[in-house]
Amino acid sequence: MKWPWQKEERAEEPISNIDNVLLQALLGGSTISKKEALNIPSIKSCINFIADTVSMIPIKLYQAKDGKADEITDDNRVKLLNDDTKDTLDAVQFWRALIADYFLGKGGYAYIKKYRNQVASLHYVEEEFISIQENTDPIFKDYHILVNGKNYLPFDFLKILRNSKDGAEGISIIEENNLLISVAYNSLIFEENLVKKGGNKKGFIKSQRRLSEEAITALKNAWKKLYSNNSDNVVVLNDGLDFQESSNTSVEMQLNENKKSNADEICKIFNIPVNIINGTASSKEYTNAFKMAIMPVLRVIECALNRELLLEKEKGSFYYAFDTKEMLKGDLKERFEAYKVAIESNFMGIDEIRFMEDLPALGIEWIKLGLDSVLYDPKTKEIYTPNTNQSQNIGNLKGGENIEDRDPE
Repeated sequence: MKWPWQKEERAEEPISNIDNVLLQALLGGSTISKKEALNIPSIKSCINFIADTVSMIPIKLYQAKDGKADEITDDNRVKLLNDDTKDTLDAVQFWRALIADYFLGKGGYAYIKKYRNQVASLHYVEEEFISIQENTDPIFKDYHILVNGKNYLPFDFLKILRNSKDGAEGISIIEENNLLISVAYNSLIFEENLVKKGGNKKGFIKSQRRLSEEAITALKNAWKKLYSNNSDNVVVLNDGLDFQESSNTSVEMQLNENKKSNADEICKIFNIPVNIINGTASSKEYTNAFKMAIMPVLRVIECALNRELLLEKEKGSFYYAFDTKEMLKGDLKERFEAYKVAIESNFMGIDEIRFMEDLPALGIEWIKLGLDSVLYDPKTKEIYTPNTNQSQNIGNLKGGENIEDRDPE
């Protein structure tokens, strides 16, 4: 006898791991890890595209002086950022690791080893080993960085953060889009489970009469063997037993269409056209992807480099910048058409263009001018006409007097 307040104990059907995981994903109760997110092809492809592009663009150090920017080529920091970080990772591996943590973790972190205000090496640190200890002041924010319990100050680390609100750690795409990523991941798990079960459908047995405990146990054991993906296992339904399917098949659920839709939505997170991932993108689509997906990341990195790798006395006159003109080398025809316009408009010289193409200079310092051109120097207010080989200073002209009316001397 059970009292009314006693809970009735019922036999529960065991829930498979795949059903439990998929249900949690649909209810928003599961959090995808970075390792699980990288199993999704669209996420892996988008991160690889951004990381590969960033690692290919050289970083240069400039000094703004007398209204122009002079490139600094003999600085050790430039070599650390582009070639050898003096760590186990080279520059390409260094940036790829930072970009992955930038999107999938709390941010990309690299320890800056200094020797007497000189940057000696850069050491990538996995974001899982980073802990942030912040103060409670919402205005004058401050924090310390802990690595394996050791305390570091903010300027000890190069920090590449996404959508950060405190400057200490960023927000990953997993936090912002957990439901979408979770559904995409669990769809792969669901598809894997279908393959393991050989495509057998889930359902339940209807019986016209009550079965004994021995019959139920034998039926369950036979059913488990059937789902073990063994072709020799069969289930024989006696008279009075009928199988009722309880879920749709993979065709009815349109798994392929759902996977494509999820991939398209994930590409929107990275601002990357789907054709980039498919390998069918046009030159215009690639340019749009570079502007929308790559340039914002480059700007984040430039700000971090200017803040952490420059001395206080260098800030204001020195700055780091990615040499994005290297990305124009992908299309030969468009590149040479741009060079032609630059020469004809006297925007660039021949040797400047040869330098961009990594070709030796020809020593040509002149630019082409048409004889019908009139040249004006705003500093001296002097006008020169090559066709007539005449010069005239505007400041010496009287009011209402035309240059053509004056006798050439």
